[in-house]
Amino acid sequence: MAPQFRRFDGLQPYAPILEAMQDHVTAIRAGESDEAIWLLEHQAVYTGGTSANESDLLTPGTTPTHKVGRGGQWTYHGPGQRVAYVMLDLQRRNPDVRAYVHSLEGWIIDVLAGFNIDGMRREGLPGIWVESRNAASGLDKIAAIGVRISRWVTWHGIAINNHPDISAFNAIVPCGVRDGGVTSLSQLGLDIAMDKLDTALETSFHRHFPD
Repeated sequence: MAPQFRRFDGLQPYAPILEAMQDHVTAIRAGESDEAIWLLEHQAVYTGGTSANESDLLTPGTTPTHKVGRGGQWTYHGPGQRVAYVMLDLQRRNPDVRAYVHSLEGWIIDVLAGFNIDGMRREGLPGIWVESRNAASGLDKIAAIGVRISRWVTWHGIAINNHPDISAFNAIVPCGVRDGGVTSLSQLGLDIAMDKLDTALETSFHRHFPD
């Protein structure tokens, strides 16, 4: 059965969604729930993965921070950013972590291509990048990836910068990368309704994660 896509209305607080996601992953593992993709926007929050350094959390101010069990370092979630939480049973699909991350990257690249954006991988740095005139590396990150796999069931997922407040990323060293910037679809000159981005995500998903 194909994963069930669910779209959340309004800005979602981080902690309750994290708890609900963990409950759903447990239910998938027990055979009590289907695989799922949750599409949402979070209230402003900084989250640090298992590799996050406290020194990379620069000036968060009053914005909440959470250390979580996903891979990766510090990132920002907030209004205008589309988060996709991906809960799949890799034991049934393909129990290969690298292949899973590669498929997530391919999914994002495919979605961006539909909007005439040339997204690319960067060796050793999960996420998707686009060319930049300002960053030392010549690349800006437009989408982040942070995953956790519990007994071959995935959770957490991806975040695509549609039209967030890019200045919010100045409070951290995003993903621990100091030679790359952060950008968004809006900064690249695109005005994409979130519903349209959701449709692209759902349409493209099955090409990279066939049942």
